[in-house]
Amino acid sequence: MEQKVKQDGIIHIGKNIRNIRKSKGIGQTELVRRVQLLDVSITREVLVKIEREIQHIQASQLRGIRDALGTTYDELLK
Repeated sequence: MEQKVKQDGIIHIGKNIRNIRKSKGIGQTELVRRVQLLDVSITREVLVKIEREIQHIQASQLRGIRDALGTTYDELLK
């Protein structure tokens, strides 16, 4: 079973993903496509829930989103 990264109210992973994605002009569907091309399982519905911080993100999804956005863990976890 894959480890999940919990959003704890101090670190807002979902909001950080959304902000970085929007600053790069990438839509949700495009981000999902890029992450899936990295062989990481994610759907648009899951991304929406992660960005709204109503679903925990899996470690592989966090890595895939980081790579697809060309960002760092520091930026995602600040």
